[in-house]
Amino acid sequence: MKVLNPLAAIFHPPPTPGLLAVFGHLDAAVDAIGRLRAAGHTDFTVYSPVPRHELEDALDQPVSPVRMFTLVGGIAGCAIGAWITLYMSYDWPVVVGGKPIGSIPPYVVIMFEMTVLFGALSTILGIAFNALFAARRLGTVAYDPRFTNDKFGIFVPSESARAGQVESLLRGAGAEEVRRA
Repeated sequence: MKVLNPLAAIFHPPPTPGLLAVFGHLDAAVDAIGRLRAAGHTDFTVYSPVPRHELEDALDQPVSPVRMFTLVGGIAGCAIGAWITLYMSYDWPVVVGGKPIGSIPPYVVIMFEMTVLFGALSTILGIAFNALFAARRLGTVAYDPRFTNDKFGIFVPSESARAGQVESLLRGAGAEEVRRA
């Protein structure tokens, strides 16, 4: 008897059928992205051994929403750091060197550290939140270990009927290897 795990669909989605192309040169990969967009393909995955601005410009993707999590977390951390230090100062007033009880300059360090702490924690939450929803949207896509060394790659989800057309497009753009995944 097989026990069904309801979380298996989230954490182990079925593989997505498609084509995986391997490129040896950045220019060929950028050309392939342009040709795929011109042919009407908008949903594909690009692999690169290093971050390259040429690929980012060719993909023209929206900016990640994780930066908003970081901003909100940083602002909240700074505000909480200021509130905690001022609250504690007025709760236990100690006059040192004739300074006012709620003197801001000594508390800048606490506010900065709380900004960094809350910004980092909210960034981790933002990444986890976005990754969870991305995993629910996508199936598993093909990958090649050469993409971490020196090759560029593009995975194009494609049904069997359009696979020949997509394969000829990728080979025409300069793919060294195209395989079905």
